[in-house]
Amino acid sequence: MDFIDLAKERYSLRSMDAEHPIEKEKLEKIAEAARVSPSACNLQRHRIKIVTSKEGIEKLRECTSCHFNAPAVFIISLEKDTGSSPMDEKSGAYFGLIDIGIVAAHMSLQATELGVGTTIVGMFDKKKLVKEFNIPDSCEPVLIMPAGYPADGGAPCILHKSRLSIDKTTEWV
Repeated sequence: MDFIDLAKERYSLRSMDAEHPIEKEKLEKIAEAARVSPSACNLQRHRIKIVTSKEGIEKLRECTSCHFNAPAVFIISLEKDTGSSPMDEKSGAYFGLIDIGIVAAHMSLQATELGVGTTIVGMFDKKKLVKEFNIPDSCEPVLIMPAGYPADGGAPCILHKSRLSIDKTTEWV
């Protein structure tokens, strides 16, 4: 599939079929897309937990209302800054968060190519998530990504295809 077509096809799926598990091979391919994503200074500070067990999904649902009945959820954490990145120190920017955004974009586009829907979520109880999933102190959960196949009626929101024209978002200088 052409990249622009893939990007246009991807949408936030908010109604997933909890009874239709995602094949392990597809979950592995989505995780591989995260693994090969670029990061500042190639530090690769993302850490991912893939939640698929019934018990894990129930625990996750206690941490967020944005679970969308997903049969799988990726917890995307950032290994906390150890001061090893000269980019963080010189610019004052937190490049780790940018890297997590790149990871999430790669994962969601790979999932779309595989016919799996996702939603990138930042609304969750971080303290509860850390406790329930034994996330070490060295990591901070930044995003969760529910993943699944569309439930009956699962479709993009009405605004999905509404985009500003390129001249409203882009300037040639």
